[in-house]
Amino acid sequence: MARNVAIIILYDQDKKILLQHRAEDAKRLPGYWAFFGGGIETGETPEQAVKRETLEELDYTLENPKLIMKQNFFWKDETNEKHVFMEEYDPSKKMILGEGQNLGWFHLSEITELKIVDHDIEVLKFIKDKY
Repeated sequence: MARNVAIIILYDQDKKILLQHRAEDAKRLPGYWAFFGGGIETGETPEQAVKRETLEELDYTLENPKLIMKQNFFWKDETNEKHVFMEEYDPSKKMILGEGQNLGWFHLSEITELKIVDHDIEVLKFIKDKY
C-alpha cells in the first residue's frame, strides 16, 4: 500500500542535521540512518503529521516547520510521496529518543559514510545545493 510520509530535518547553528539510526528490527529500512518522521494519517495534513511524528519519536515540539520539497519515491514497487520539512533546532528544548537505536548530528560532508537509502540521499543533495 502506497504511503505518504512527512519528515523533519532539524539543523543546528553549526549546520549539522539530525538523523535517526533505525532499529535493526524496524519494519522499514532496518539499520539505516534516516530522517525522523513517518506516515501521514487519514485526515492529517503533512504539517500536522510531521509535528505528531516528531513529538512521538523525539519528545520534541516543532514550532514552525517549513516545507522545502516533495519527493516521489518507490518502495516495494509502489510510488510514495515524501513531504520534507526543515526547522532550526532549539537547544533550550530537550529531546528524548523514542524510536530507533540512536540519533546523531552530522555535517552533510560526513553523511557519505552512513548507510542511507537512495531517496534520502537525493533529499540530502537537494538541501546541500539550497541551504
